[in-house]
Amino acid sequence: MGVTAFAPGDTVVRREILLGEVWFGCPTICVEDSPDLLALYLPPGADFGFPGAGDFPCGRHPWEVAGHRAWQGHGKLMLHRPGEAHSVDVFWTGPERDFAGWYFNLQDPLRRTPIGVDTLDHELDLWWGAGADRYVWKDVEMFAQRLVEGRYPGMADAIRGEGDRIAALLDAGQRWWDPAWAAWRPAPAWSAPRLPVGWDEVPPAR
Repeated sequence: MGVTAFAPGDTVVRREILLGEVWFGCPTICVEDSPDLLALYLPPGADFGFPGAGDFPCGRHPWEVAGHRAWQGHGKLMLHRPGEAHSVDVFWTGPERDFAGWYFNLQDPLRRTPIGVDTLDHELDLWWGAGADRYVWKDVEMFAQRLVEGRYPGMADAIRGEGDRIAALLDAGQRWWDPAWAAWRPAPAWSAPRLPVGWDEVPPAR
C-alpha cells in the first residue's frame, strides 16, 4: 500500500533507524512534497524523541547522551531529492534571521512511513557558509570513530563516495537546489509540532 503525499503544514515524523531499530525521532513540518522534492522544516522547539527501552549495539543517540531535548535556534529547512543519500539543509542566524549557509547532510535515502520518513544520519557532512569561497568537510574524525563503533557496517565506502560526489559537483559549479530557498520563511501560524503517541512503534520502512 502506497503512502499518501504530505500536504504543506502536515507534521512529518523524521526518524533515524540504526541497525533495524528506531533510534531517534523528531517532528518536522512539510513545506513541499512533489515528485522531485521533499522539503521539511524543523522548527525551533521541536521535541526530540528517544525510545525509552532497549539497548543499542552502538549506544544511545548522541543527542540523548548530551541532554538535547529540542531543536534550538531559527530552525532549519531540509531539501531532499528522491533516492539521494543526502539532504541540502538551509540554516539562518542572528536576530534578523540572516542566511548562514548550505549544509550537505549525508544520510540514508529517505523511506516513507505512514507517519513520516525514515533515514539514518551518516555523521560525515559538508558545509558552505554564506560568503565563503568554498565548502569545508565536517566531522571527518567523528565519522572514523563511528566506523570503529560499528555504526555503519559495510557502508563506509558508499558514505565516503557520496561525500566525494557532492564535493565534485560543487567543485564543478553545479547547484542542484534552488538558491531562492535561502530567503524562505516559515508560515507565521506554524508552531513546533509534537511527536505523536506511538511514533516509535511504527515498524521501520524497508
